[in-house]
Amino acid sequence: MNVVILAAGQGKRMRSDLPKVLHRLGGRPLLAHVLDTARELGAGRICVVYGHGGEAVREALDADDLVWVRQEPQLGTGHAVLQTLTFLDADAPTLVLYGDVPLIGAATLSRLVGLAGSGLGILTEDLEEPGGYGRIVRDEEGRVQRIVEERDASDEERALSEINTGFMVAPTPALLRWLPSLDNNNAQGEYYLTDIVGLAIDEGMPVATTQPDAAWEVLGVNSKVQLAELERLHQYRNALLLMEQGVTLLDPDRIDVRGELDCGRDVTIDVSCVFEGRVVLGDGVEIGAHCVLKNAVVGAGTRIAPFSHIEDAEAGSGCVIGPYARLRPGTKLGADVHIGNFVEVKNSTVADRSKANHLAYVGDATIGRNVNVGAGTITCNYDGASKHRTVIEDDVFIGSDTQLVAPVTVGRGATLGAGTTLTADAPPDKLTISRARQVTVPGWKRPAKKKPA
Repeated sequence: MNVVILAAGQGKRMRSDLPKVLHRLGGRPLLAHVLDTARELGAGRICVVYGHGGEAVREALDADDLVWVRQEPQLGTGHAVLQTLTFLDADAPTLVLYGDVPLIGAATLSRLVGLAGSGLGILTEDLEEPGGYGRIVRDEEGRVQRIVEERDASDEERALSEINTGFMVAPTPALLRWLPSLDNNNAQGEYYLTDIVGLAIDEGMPVATTQPDAAWEVLGVNSKVQLAELERLHQYRNALLLMEQGVTLLDPDRIDVRGELDCGRDVTIDVSCVFEGRVVLGDGVEIGAHCVLKNAVVGAGTRIAPFSHIEDAEAGSGCVIGPYARLRPGTKLGADVHIGNFVEVKNSTVADRSKANHLAYVGDATIGRNVNVGAGTITCNYDGASKHRTVIEDDVFIGSDTQLVAPVTVGRGATLGAGTTLTADAPPDKLTISRARQVTVPGWKRPAKKKPA
């Protein structure tokens, strides 16, 4: 089929310089969701009609399978589809989608496309409060007669509850006949795509309807309020899917998946966690409250305590991370590694069973097995111009408040005394200490505040 996606609207009610279809739902542009659905349907040709902020839209989402058609000026939905006619395959039906209606389901659209064999297909919905939508007008036998926009409707027509969602499928040769003949004799002064219904009926072409699986599928975004409402709908759908896959969510109303979350068996996720990009959680992983994971892989049985941040990093099986830990890009933890509270690790590998339990910074380092990194330890990896690497071999013990001035290597089995500033390699199996000589100053008195006169 041909798919035409209307994405030229300015979105004035968004009150934003960002084109409406680039506002994000679930961490991705609204239009990206619609494109995914079109591809899922197996569209042979996808035309995106762009206008307001068009170049930004095109740059953000351009792909080899897309045809970009600029609508300038924007004179309505009928005028928008008219711009695409030269790009459509006349032997295939044309499905019309909307770039600001991101939750439309492939199953619903498949039913709609199925109507194309008999004529014009329209997706409708019955709403208790249909205000703002065009109404479906039927005759006494229930056949569709026309679609009337609310501004052009009579009081009797406004009382109708069946609305036009805007989604439709039509024989492409018919569009080639109909669209050039549309007029803009209406309250908006626009060329309405919905006017083709009357043209189809005049030709004796059947007009069939179907409805979506759920009303929220056809909800559009015209304001930040509506965007927030759809965000929660989208996230709750994600939560239901996760729970159906066996994930335990302590509160399904408080989770944000802004990308792809792949979970093994018996995964538990506490409240207010955010997952961005692609995140993979192995069997038995436990995620504490208020964690943020972005492009992360977490091995089986690992526990991440609350308020931890992991980005572009990997943790092996059986690790204990947090609370308040941060794994930055390039970090790879082996099995049974402990990264404790207020520990930051960046662009470093930490091998099996090593620990940095509190208040440490490990950057640009290679840490071996069974290493203990004491509290307050810092790898001084930046000299003001370049980054340098620290190597800590297996079975090393690093005392508290140690500074390792890279590039430096700590040999296997070495011990660094607390308070050491290491500027040269430490030999294996030796105690290395770098401290000033301890002195007690006789006669010294602590400064005291002067008493007021």
